[in-house]
Amino acid sequence: MKSVSFGHDILPAIGMGSWNLGQQRKSAKEEIEAIQAGLDVGLKLIDSAEMYGNGASEQLIGKAIAGRRDETFLVSKVYPFNAGGKALVNSCEASLRRLNTDRLDLYLLHWAGDIPFEETIKGFEQLQTAGKIRYWGISNFDINELQEIYDNIAGGRYCATNQVLYNLGSRGIDYSLLNWCRHKKMPLMAYSPLGSGNQLLQHSTLKIIAQKYQVVPATVALAWVIRGDGVVAIPESGSKAHMLQNAQACQLVLDEDDIALLDESFPPPTHKQYLDVL
Repeated sequence: MKSVSFGHDILPAIGMGSWNLGQQRKSAKEEIEAIQAGLDVGLKLIDSAEMYGNGASEQLIGKAIAGRRDETFLVSKVYPFNAGGKALVNSCEASLRRLNTDRLDLYLLHWAGDIPFEETIKGFEQLQTAGKIRYWGISNFDINELQEIYDNIAGGRYCATNQVLYNLGSRGIDYSLLNWCRHKKMPLMAYSPLGSGNQLLQHSTLKIIAQKYQVVPATVALAWVIRGDGVVAIPESGSKAHMLQNAQACQLVLDEDDIALLDESFPPPTHKQYLDVL
């Protein structure tokens, strides 16, 4: 199974996203069963944020992992305007209550804001000392911002990850950011690895390769995202069937012909691009 290391933790390279979970898109029962199906096949990492459904996502995850906390690697994210002082502590504690746990494995700044990052790192370190979080990281940061944190801010080299948009249809990070993270041995988390909507998965090349391996296009798209080292993809799924299809990507190794076909259909960047966000 393809895996990624976060500190001392070795995790499958496919995790579970939760952007729309707990918000009545599907029944809570179905979404909980999907998360539990992911845990059953070893998908430990579950990503959420205080922003998702104003905490509804975290609440649903808390129910899904009841009695199974030690099988999970829990990730949540703090709003930029809460990323300092007492507000950071309050946000973390609120996430812990909703998730029904005493600790987060990884806590991320959701995107850059006005609070100085020195203050945010100090707050993260205090949460670590208090045992409320194990690792901290960032989300939606481009290479220049990440380099600044890593080189010029005290404690910045302890940043555990950068979570960014990455999929076949949005691969700007292939130009420099992804290689920078690999050079620093910093895992990268890919959100929306299947794109938004269903347009990406309808592409004929994905269908051809999926037929070759007798899988669905989503499995191929995810296998592409995690094809190299140091990337964990966090697709969202509210159904057990889709969750199991996602998990198959950990076992699927695309060959050189597959990669060439995908590069032809979804060309890699030839210059630096603005970081894509959703």
